[in-house]
Amino acid sequence: MTHFTKQDIDAMHHLYKINLINSCSGYKSANLIGTKSNDGISNVAIFSSVTHIGSNPALLGFFLRPTTVIRNTYDNIKETEYFTINHVHESVLADAHHTSAKYDKSISEFDVTNLEEEYKDRYNVPFVKHAPIQMAMKYVEEYDIKANNTILVIGAIQDLYIGNNLLEDDGFINLSKGKVATINGLDGYSVPCLKTRLEYQRPKIQ
Repeated sequence: MTHFTKQDIDAMHHLYKINLINSCSGYKSANLIGTKSNDGISNVAIFSSVTHIGSNPALLGFFLRPTTVIRNTYDNIKETEYFTINHVHESVLADAHHTSAKYDKSISEFDVTNLEEEYKDRYNVPFVKHAPIQMAMKYVEEYDIKANNTILVIGAIQDLYIGNNLLEDDGFINLSKGKVATINGLDGYSVPCLKTRLEYQRPKIQ
């Protein structure tokens, strides 16, 4: 096996280190977060850090890099309290990835990609049309991560929309059927295939 010490990692070239450390945690979720400013400018950006926080209440979180530079997603959420989380389908990988480009707040990523806005029910924030899973979220709270000046933003699921044929009888969402992508590192995309589901495990009786 290739072995790197902390000293090796600290001394690495910047881009090599970014690729290495972003890859070593394993496959990450690929989600498009949709927001809208009070001025009516929509925004959509890809995130690989959306994570389950809890089921009761239903909470999800995602991490933001330091806000020392413009973060349109964060600013819009703080303005309106609402956002959407949309799973990335394999057919939109290039457009989804392009939303990581740093556009001015006055420019909507929907206008520079083939991604389409969709509005549902009472929400004035954009969903990504045709996304296999779409969630309407409301901001709950945030935590400053002092170790690297990032922010953990926590939101509550308000409405959950699931594509046809993805939902199993026991509530399990079969992402494999939805061709939902994952991210490996910063720019590697995969579409996993479900191999098996295993039962809830209990200690073996000796």
